[in-house]
Amino acid sequence: MADFIELNSDQCREKINSDQRFTALLEARKKAKSFRGSLVWHAVNGIDHLMRSYYDSNGVRRQKVEGRRSPATETQKTNWEASRASARQTLSARQEQMERQSAVNRALRLGRVPLIAARIIRAIDDAGILGEGIRIVGTNAIYAYEAAAGIFVDPGITTTEDIDLLMDARQSLRIVAGTNVEDGALINLLRKADRSFERSSATFRAINSDGYFVDLIKPLANPAWKQTRATEGAAEDELVASEIAGLAWLENAPAFEAIAIDERGGPLRLIVPDPRVFAAHKLWVSKRPDREPIKRRRDLAQAQAVARLTAQYLGHLPYEANGLRVPPNAVFEDARHLFERSVSAP
Repeated sequence: MADFIELNSDQCREKINSDQRFTALLEARKKAKSFRGSLVWHAVNGIDHLMRSYYDSNGVRRQKVEGRRSPATETQKTNWEASRASARQTLSARQEQMERQSAVNRALRLGRVPLIAARIIRAIDDAGILGEGIRIVGTNAIYAYEAAAGIFVDPGITTTEDIDLLMDARQSLRIVAGTNVEDGALINLLRKADRSFERSSATFRAINSDGYFVDLIKPLANPAWKQTRATEGAAEDELVASEIAGLAWLENAPAFEAIAIDERGGPLRLIVPDPRVFAAHKLWVSKRPDREPIKRRRDLAQAQAVARLTAQYLGHLPYEANGLRVPPNAVFEDARHLFERSVSAP
């Protein structure tokens, strides 16, 4: 089993700086976004009223009358405009700071997440559905675990030409722009990352001109006859999630969030299943007789790596049943040895 490569002191310092600056940037974006719209005077029957134009939580534009023109509403307008200008200035400053930090991250070779995957994940995050109906699963989830641990995992088990998006079958997806999304309909988000994405003949998969796959998956319906959301009226090229056994464990697992860094040094949020459940699920998949042998070996290597990473570096996540036993007991117990061996490993 290959050793992990721990970040050196320079890399650790700048990873911490990058995380802090990215968090500050996200806060600045949120603050600036709260000033979307306008606050203007609008005449009603010859009398000026202060009219607020804003966007609700679904991205729908709304209007609201704040009151007649008066010293109080004039002060309200002045203060709002000053706060908006301040928020924009802060956002601009933090964006410039993050650009400088990204250059440092590149120089220190901290970037791990493939650029196309990072663009897709950012598009999903910007749409408001990362962690709110969509989780990153499969190989790309490992980037979250290694980022949290401050190590690099063997590239041999993280290199991939695809990304798996797990759709939470328990809830509808709603893009911030206000468009209801049935069983996926993520194709337009994918095209924000790369305009060449098209749905393949397999309706759960999109593929771009470079042959990069995006698979939309979800747990098997339980019971099997249970009706899923209809896609009537959906665009012809929308993705339709494929049902796969075992994904309910990842769907119900505690969420694990980390800030990873892409190949160009830019940070991004990753929301993935808890690493303990990930490892147990991967071990289970590696033993499925219908799985291709070469994929089973890779599944096993990933299960072993994530279990060892968790045991050695994420001590706050012990392999205990309390609050975690999402997989069936047999699956949970079958993976226990991975964590026990990891603890005793030199």
